[in-house]
Amino acid sequence: MDSRLFYVRYKIVDSDEYITVATTRPETILGDTAICVNPEDERYSHLKGKKAIVPIVNREVPIIFDDYVQVEFGTGALKVTPAHDINDYNLGIKYNLAVIDTINDDGTMSDAAGHYIGEDRFFVRKNIGKKLEELGNLVKIEPYKNKVGFSERTNAMIEPKLSQQWFVNMEDFTKRNPEILSKVMDDTINIHPSKLKNTYRHWIENLKDWCISRQLWWGQQIPAYYLPNGQCVVAETKEKAFEKAILIDNTITIDQLKQDEDVLDTWFSSWLWPISVFNGINEPDNEEISYYYPTNVLVTGPDIIFFWVARMVMAGYEYRSQKPFEDVYFTGIVRDDKGRKMSKQLGNSPDAIKLMEQYGTDGVRMGLMMAAPAGNDLLFDEALCEQGRNFGNKIWNAYRLIQGWEVSDADQDVFYKGSSDVIHTWMTAKLAETVSTVNDHFSKFRVSDAMTAIYKLIWGDFCSWYLEWMKPAYGSPIPSADLVKIKANFDSMLRLLHPFMPFITEKLWQNLNEHLF
Repeated sequence: MDSRLFYVRYKIVDSDEYITVATTRPETILGDTAICVNPEDERYSHLKGKKAIVPIVNREVPIIFDDYVQVEFGTGALKVTPAHDINDYNLGIKYNLAVIDTINDDGTMSDAAGHYIGEDRFFVRKNIGKKLEELGNLVKIEPYKNKVGFSERTNAMIEPKLSQQWFVNMEDFTKRNPEILSKVMDDTINIHPSKLKNTYRHWIENLKDWCISRQLWWGQQIPAYYLPNGQCVVAETKEKAFEKAILIDNTITIDQLKQDEDVLDTWFSSWLWPISVFNGINEPDNEEISYYYPTNVLVTGPDIIFFWVARMVMAGYEYRSQKPFEDVYFTGIVRDDKGRKMSKQLGNSPDAIKLMEQYGTDGVRMGLMMAAPAGNDLLFDEALCEQGRNFGNKIWNAYRLIQGWEVSDADQDVFYKGSSDVIHTWMTAKLAETVSTVNDHFSKFRVSDAMTAIYKLIWGDFCSWYLEWMKPAYGSPIPSADLVKIKANFDSMLRLLHPFMPFITEKLWQNLNEHLF
């Protein structure tokens, strides 16, 4: 977005010298607790051990040296505001800096800011430059293209702010469970396509502590309870929390305990899914989980490879010392013609009901599956659904052709019989070859390749060649023995196609085998 870059100078304590920093959020100056420069930057090497004065608030802050700062970027000096930037916060922890939260939850300046209290942060951002200029601290203002996130739902600007959250220490977790990486990399847990193993490894090797609390009005409430004095106890129930609380303050009552209003991250319950679906948390040795766990195949999208898949692996080894599943199959993500993920907020999703009304449910399924190899995204085009509909029409017309033939029980002449036997043998061989190919594709989770093989068999081999060869001359009947073999091959193809196009195959198969019902 279009923004402004403020160049602000900070006076060095006991010196006439200044150090200049650049920021797009000048209102956060009120919360600065350090200036940081790169230890290799010779421009600032003489400032080791020095302090700078924060403009407006006149707070003395240390000048620290850390290679996090890029020498070439901006002025090479960074203002550190731990309460309003995640990287500044990490620097604050590393160098034990004070944390001053200058912005309230509603976006107004807090009492801790000391100035502009109660004013909206955007108002302050717009007007604080005048104050800095009056004090002689404003060097210049430049237009700047800033990378800022916006809420997909509300289009509100998203900026970091300090808040109290609950975390899971993942460093200790991975030390206890090294299998969460090794068992995927050695294919104990098979990922399809295998190229996504590198994405999985990147997430695990760069694991951060897991923030498990969310400020929502729905979900599983955090099992933490606060005493009137602000101290906190964690327990499964309020009654158990009270037993811990009275050890801290034996004058309180259970009604004085207040449960944390935050709820657990959605993924915190989802990561237990392979276990909890069989009640494996409450009854870890029950019959169902002993039989079904680990499960066979997980099918999901690659966008949640870490949020869900990796965390289910973590839970499996943490709580059962076992993998949660044998295989993970990642589908592609259907995107619009601009490559954007489809969502309600963007309004770029086609109406699935209308697509099914226009092209048929089987047509939509088949068209998308053929064009979506495992793990590869698919740019949606209605032409795919049209292809699926046309394929369904082709199968239906083949059925009508077969059912429309007149049948003769007369013996075939030797030449005709010999020729038809060769053709039947060829078709049976093609069918067997395709079954083998499809089974191989399924074993390797190549679903779209399996669909393509069936498509070629039915449209090309069966309809374009086999039926044309076997079609009797106009007005002539077909020998009953030939029709039986044709229907047998058609029956087999319907069975093969059924997982992909279940509605048309079920209907035609029942019509083809009326004597069975």
